[in-house]
Amino acid sequence: MIDVQGLTYEVLTPASVLARLDQAADEHGHVSLITYHYLQITPSRGVPCLVGFLSEIERDFFLDFIKVSGIGPRAAVKALDRPISEIAAAIAAGDEKFLKGLPGIGLQKAKEIVAKLQGKIGKYGLIQDQAAAVLQKSADIPDWQQEAMDVLLQLQYKTPEARQMIETALKRSPDIQTAEDLLNTIYKQRIRTDG
Repeated sequence: MIDVQGLTYEVLTPASVLARLDQAADEHGHVSLITYHYLQITPSRGVPCLVGFLSEIERDFFLDFIKVSGIGPRAAVKALDRPISEIAAAIAAGDEKFLKGLPGIGLQKAKEIVAKLQGKIGKYGLIQDQAAAVLQKSADIPDWQQEAMDVLLQLQYKTPEARQMIETALKRSPDIQTAEDLLNTIYKQRIRTDG
């Protein structure tokens, strides 16, 4: 619940985010959330709802997730009970069994998630669902590489590690020209080295 000068808002948070709220709190116990606002419509009324995340990249994953037919905001909040990086990796691998194990996601929904999102969410597999990192700008790199760097920093990689990941990806695939292709290449590298 958020109290704004006597007006109280309920903020829904996926279990994967809720589990890390204590780590994200400052010395006074306050937590900053990136929110998604929507209107829950019922036959008799509309109720404003907020969904909270610890980073913009988590919210972006949520926004992609609710693009899947039949998965609304409340269903997505319920389903995201595992770290987003694990869910993204399962989608990338087409692991319908893993996805079917998420609350409220049956086999048909798991198939729809893979069909809609596979190949489009590599950057989310890079999320480090643990500690926070300081965002820093890097000089002398093209805008699309800076965009990829910014995403990696939002995903909580440290600047030297992100730089190394970008350099390695560009050495392996020098024809990359977009941030999305770069991030997908980095994700594929991580799968090879981690797996």
